[in-house]
Amino acid sequence: MDVLPLDRCLPFLISVDGESSNYINAALMDSHKQPAAFVVTQHPLPNTVADFWRLVFDYNCSSVVMLNEMDTAQLCMQYWPEKTSGCYGPIQVEFVSADIDEDIIHRIFRICNMARPQDGYRIVQHLQYIGWPAYRDTPPSKRSLLKVVRRLEKWQEQYDGREGRTVVHCLNGGGRSGTFCAICSVCEMIQQQNIIDVFHIVKTLRNNKSNMVETLEQYKFVYEVALEYLSSF
Repeated sequence: MDVLPLDRCLPFLISVDGESSNYINAALMDSHKQPAAFVVTQHPLPNTVADFWRLVFDYNCSSVVMLNEMDTAQLCMQYWPEKTSGCYGPIQVEFVSADIDEDIIHRIFRICNMARPQDGYRIVQHLQYIGWPAYRDTPPSKRSLLKVVRRLEKWQEQYDGREGRTVVHCLNGGGRSGTFCAICSVCEMIQQQNIIDVFHIVKTLRNNKSNMVETLEQYKFVYEVALEYLSSF
């Protein structure tokens, strides 16, 4: 069952033609230091892949974080080109590079809106986290998930000084995505204020979309990762 975000959080698509809807099942979420830092959504469906890439382009997203496994039942289709380029609606996605670092597959794409070539192209990193089995509420390794957070931080530093948004998705755009956003916000809070307030961060996320952290195990995991992050300073 889909849990829809509140209307105030909806990111309406901009690059649509006359026959397309500007709606996508996604939500803009604040991080601790940046308003609307995250765009949280579900894994693209066969009929929403073009809208997904419109979302990435329209909202100047510099990173995509994928937290769900690909499956054999084709519930989660591959929505990116493999070592080539592809067009998804008006958005051309060109493969640039890929590398594997333990539980992370790191890809880089160059995207542009073919209907508006004057807008130029964007460089987007795609972080596919493969260390979170489908049968678990939380990943078995705190350290490997923190590596995703640190890759985001490093990419942000290199992103021409601009604060590009991050698309975060799991199968339903709920518990896993909310857990990851909460962890990122807690890490920012530690950096800026050297405090941990998981309750406030999770409450803020859930006020905008009620399934952002779905289970007690996920809530506890945010605390555990925060302590792991704090110990690395």
